[in-house]
Amino acid sequence: MNHAKRDIVLLFVTRTLRLFAYGFLSVILALYLAEIGLSEKEIGVLFTLTLLGDAGVSLWITTRADRIGRREMLIFGSALMIFAGIVFALTSNRVLLIAAAIIGVISPSGKEIGPFLSIEQAALSQLLPNERRTHVFAWYNLAGSFAGALGALAVGVVAQGLQLYGFTVAASYRTLVFGYAACGIIMALLFLRLSSATEASRATMPPFTRASFGLHRSKSVVMKMSTLFGLDAFAGGFIVQSMIAYWFVLKFAVSVDVLGEIFFAANFVAGISALVAARVAKRIGLVNTMVFTHVPSNILLCLVPLMPTLPLAITMLLLRFTISQMDVPTRQSYTMAVVTEDERSAASGVTTIARSVGASISPALTGVFLASPSLLSFPFYLAGGLKLLYDLLIYRSFRTLVPPEEQIEGETKS
Repeated sequence: MNHAKRDIVLLFVTRTLRLFAYGFLSVILALYLAEIGLSEKEIGVLFTLTLLGDAGVSLWITTRADRIGRREMLIFGSALMIFAGIVFALTSNRVLLIAAAIIGVISPSGKEIGPFLSIEQAALSQLLPNERRTHVFAWYNLAGSFAGALGALAVGVVAQGLQLYGFTVAASYRTLVFGYAACGIIMALLFLRLSSATEASRATMPPFTRASFGLHRSKSVVMKMSTLFGLDAFAGGFIVQSMIAYWFVLKFAVSVDVLGEIFFAANFVAGISALVAARVAKRIGLVNTMVFTHVPSNILLCLVPLMPTLPLAITMLLLRFTISQMDVPTRQSYTMAVVTEDERSAASGVTTIARSVGASISPALTGVFLASPSLLSFPFYLAGGLKLLYDLLIYRSFRTLVPPEEQIEGETKS
């Protein structure tokens, strides 16, 4: 039990550190790349390649983590994060940036990327009873959202402070990219301390050659979820945080420190919504929570570019974030609930990869839209419409597949 508590604390700390790094990097990444000479279209393509490369690397890692070792794969992921940060900080060469984007782990969205989330959630599920899983996942997401919010807030303060001390704009951003790599080093050291309690039991595992992407009994369910999650992520890829930040600069000429404040507030309220999601799910179920909170958030997303002033646009964005992330802990918990123990890393990995692939295509299109004044707001409308379609399909497909804890509650009530 002591090992389990320590492991849970370590997983929360690595999540917090990682999302802090993702949060500050996402605000300045597109601006940094523009400062070192990349065009809007090149930035969009680079972000697409970043997400595509992440999908391939994460698929390889997560589908083998339960067999090779979750701790070892988490350390390997940290090494890829360090690599990407160092290369992005040291060069403006397009070829080297593309190589680092494909091979390394770097987040243009401020959200989870890489193999970490899938393996950490599988490890947490190993350490927790079913009835506690959604609650702990909500706190896990809350920790990440708050860390991302603090990262977004810190970036404006640090960048402005460095520039006051004589750093050029590009140099101040480059220092923050080095900071991202440093966070990867600390994560690797923390993962070294995880115990064997986080590892999957290998007793029931079939040979890897007989499993598809590490899946066996839950394959059909995971593939259906992956298709729909990919659609949702494709829609979300049009509005990754770096691109929204860039949109605010183009539309309202917002400064970096104000951007930091906007995304601090957005991630803060998103974190609170993730915590509320656990209570809502206890009352109406995981699938209903995923869908019924997602629909109004997507309507609010479509309203953001229709606002004529900066305060109104910020207000609409923050209203959207108050409910937009309530589907995240419920979706993650649901995935862990409906698959077997020795498929959890693979299931989370495959669904996460589907999301990464879906999200990887759209940023390149967003770069094209942002380069055209007449299409500047189109990414918001496209994202909102596709996400509404996803909500309808996920409800139709999974409303009858009930997780174990809800089956127990239903039997108790009857």
